[in-house]
Amino acid sequence: MEWGPTGAAAVPADYAVVVDVLSFTTTLSVALERGIEVFPFRWRDARAAEHAMRHGATLAVGRFEAMSRGDARHVSLSPASLSEVEGIQRLVLPSPNGSTIAFALADSGAQVVGACLRNAGAVARWLAPRVADGASVVVVPAGERWHDDTLRPAVEDLWGAGAVLDALLDALGGEDEVTSPEARMAVAAWRAARLPDDLLRCAGGVELTDVGFVADVEIAAQHDVSEVVPVLVGESFRDATEVQPAAPKLRRVDG
Repeated sequence: MEWGPTGAAAVPADYAVVVDVLSFTTTLSVALERGIEVFPFRWRDARAAEHAMRHGATLAVGRFEAMSRGDARHVSLSPASLSEVEGIQRLVLPSPNGSTIAFALADSGAQVVGACLRNAGAVARWLAPRVADGASVVVVPAGERWHDDTLRPAVEDLWGAGAVLDALLDALGGEDEVTSPEARMAVAAWRAARLPDDLLRCAGGVELTDVGFVADVEIAAQHDVSEVVPVLVGESFRDATEVQPAAPKLRRVDG
């Protein structure tokens, strides 16, 4: 387990699980539940609009922009808004954290997977037989950004990472010598969390609640309510049950 885009690049693995609970991977899980193919993108700017046009996709707007337009078709990073949208089949979903990491990992050789609290168990069950066959996994809590663009660790992403790892270890029969100390600490943090209260009271939850997006936090706090496993195939995330991604070449490490 390592934090943010730098951590993702520092730990090569066969499978890279990106966790951005508030809110990229939560929104991603909601989108796939509704049958929407999701194209991650780094930022919402002219390049993102061109990316959406090239793929015949809708470009997600900012939370406040979507609210001001009052049009259900103008979806945003808000999972609550996406849970109500109709008539969208493809969505370009920019975010400076989770989407950026997923986009950067696309060329790394790892199979990129999106996880949050909602689908932690489903992702773990999908990974378990692959790990049992010798594959390596890095779980990447995305974190947030400070005003100077440095990483701001986010406890909700630590919980999300821990939820995936806890379920994965359970599926594999318990902890063993190949589990890193960082992974074990994430599991311990997850086991200590009290949902939904802690998510509502943590810094990220308070920030969203204070500006009127408490519904997003409540959706993000739901644990193991989704069976979708978002895998990045080409430039888009789709549910693993609908695609057969090529198996990555296993990275075996001695010692």
